[in-house]
Amino acid sequence: MAEMGFNDIDEPRIFEARRAMADAIPDIARNRHLGLVIYGPNGVDECTGLDVRFAPMANAAQAVMDAVNTLEPTGSTPLTAAVGLAAQTLDYTRKPATIVLVTDGKETCNGQPCALAAELAATGVDTTVHVIGFKVRGSFFSWDRQTDNDYNVSDAVSRCLADRTGGTYASAETLDDLVEALRASLGCALLF
Repeated sequence: MAEMGFNDIDEPRIFEARRAMADAIPDIARNRHLGLVIYGPNGVDECTGLDVRFAPMANAAQAVMDAVNTLEPTGSTPLTAAVGLAAQTLDYTRKPATIVLVTDGKETCNGQPCALAAELAATGVDTTVHVIGFKVRGSFFSWDRQTDNDYNVSDAVSRCLADRTGGTYASAETLDDLVEALRASLGCALLF
């Protein structure tokens, strides 16, 4: 998560991410239960700081924004473990689950996103992972190549999570791109 603290010319990426969430989440939360899993600080080490801020609930816009507005980008990026925790929280082996991963970094805690994607696809009940790569830079990122050679270094490390679970991958380079990607991945109305 520390990459969100990187300065992109005028300000750290987390500021743009917060503005995008503030724009998209209120409308999305009217039609969809939302939960939030974060990673970063508060673990025994940089790779164990996973936190289910809250499980999916109705009318979660304020809770999402309160949590996002207090995030401070630090630590490593255990995105595979975070997606796994989100899937468990959603009870993915017993009921349909949709996970949206917003990331600007690579897996830095030895997780293997492609292996997790295969597991979710094989054992989940209609489990879908959508991935939004926010200002992902190809030359900085690498794949878990020891188990998967289908993706090249310029692809986002987490792209196979989407590809192998029937989700979508969206590349977001601007605030508007991120808002659009959030709306596309979360914006469809659901009946509860």
